Order: sequence, then structure tokens, then C-alpha cells
Amino acid sequence: MSAWRRWARELARLVVPVACAGCGLPDVPCCARCAALLDGAPRRVEAGAPRLDRLDGVAPLPVWALVAYAGPVRDLVVAWKDRGRVDLDRLLAAGMRRAAAAVAPGVAAAAPGGVLVVPAPSSAAARRARGREHVRVLARAVARGLSDAGVPAAVAPVLRRRGGARDQVGLGSRARGRNLAAAVAVRRRALLRAGGRGPAVCLLVDDVLTTGATLAAAERALETAGAAVVGALVAAATPPPGTRSSRDATDLAATVYRPGGVGLA
Repeated sequence: MSAWRRWARELARLVVPVACAGCGLPDVPCCARCAALLDGAPRRVEAGAPRLDRLDGVAPLPVWALVAYAGPVRDLVVAWKDRGRVDLDRLLAAGMRRAAAAVAPGVAAAAPGGVLVVPAPSSAAARRARGREHVRVLARAVARGLSDAGVPAAVAPVLRRRGGARDQVGLGSRARGRNLAAAVAVRRRALLRAGGRGPAVCLLVDDVLTTGATLAAAERALETAGAAVVGALVAAATPPPGTRSSRDATDLAATVYRPGGVGLA
């Protein structure tokens, strides 16, 4: 780092003091203890997301989460997505890249020709407030992690929110479902360009899994457009009360296709 950059960074710290987004420890964007919370293996969490349940007899969309959305991790993610802490991009991207490499064998089993990594879309209001599509940071990291493990992957931001959908923060399970019903649409030309020949095979990416309403709407929209969705990877998942997350990435050797549908079980 040049002397000029060191001086500029120190000046910025004086003007806007930096503190750990997880615990508040001063002078670091994220302390070693909070950063270590992102080092674990991803776990399967779809069992705790009621809106992923389907009525057609097909098993819910498989979802892996890097970490539980609780304690310091919750504060860290909120600071990153809603309080302008872009200095946490690298930390979260590194965690998602590792997670993607861990789940790559299961993804490859369902999508031997490679996948499109599709970020969940933000509402227009959230995008304006944040100044960017923050989930794309995670999607790029996931694509790199899959590629590291030998799975061809490319980021494909082919989803958009239709007008009228509110931001999901603060909404309950039923309200989330109603809010997102028919609110996620596919940019079909972009999907065709990204998918090339044959039906597109997609892996969804999002920041936080709560009820699963966002992922369910995204899965439905992509399937309606002719794409297959094999699973999803999220940075964090809200722990269901009194329950524990399900299988971790070490169970991928037993991964099979979902009965009656495309994907993993």
C-alpha cells in the first residue's frame, strides 16, 4: 500500500471511525472472532423455510447456507446490506466462494454441463437505497467458487422485481408470500443469451433466507420461463425456533435428484 493510501485511510478513520460490524470492536471492519464465524461448512436449511414447500409433491428446493443469521452475523449482514458497509464485500465474498466450492460436487451431479448463478433481485426501492444490487457481489463469488472446483459457472442476473412489491424486511411469512406472488419476473432474452443452447440450469443466490418466499418466487419464475433450478446458496439463514439446520456439505455424496423434479435432495 502506498504512503498516500495509508494516509487517506487513517484520515478516513478519524473522520468516520471504523468498528467491527459484528461486535463493535474499534478500528477494524470485522474482527478476527466475528470473521471466524464465516469459516464453517455450509449446511442444508430448506427444512426451516416454509414457503419453499410445494403443492405438486416435489421436494422443496435444496438450499445451503454459509452461516446462521443470528448474533454478530446478523449485525454484520445488516451493516453490509443496509448500512453501506461495502468494506465487508471481500469478507462475505470469500465465505461464499468457499461455500460454493464445498457444495460443487452436488451441483455438478445435477448440472454436469455447468450452471448459471442467478442472484435474487432487489426491489427498486431497496436498490435505490443501497445504491447497488448487493447480491451480485455474492453471486460473483459463488461462480468463482464453483469454477475453482471444476464446475462451469457464470453469473446471470436474469431476474427482476415487478412494480408493486415491497422490500421483504420486516414482513411475516404470509405477508412475504403475498408480497412476492407473481412479483419476480424473468428477463427472457437475457436468459436465452446466458443459457445458450438448450434449457438453462440455474443455481439461485441470496443474502438471507427467512421464509423462503423470495427463492420460491424466483424458482417459479425461472421454471415458467423454461429453466431448471437445481438449488440455492445463501449467505445466512434465520434459524427456526427450537430447531437446528439440517445436513451439511459433507452429505453431498448421498445427494440424489429430487423425485418428480429437477434438483437435489
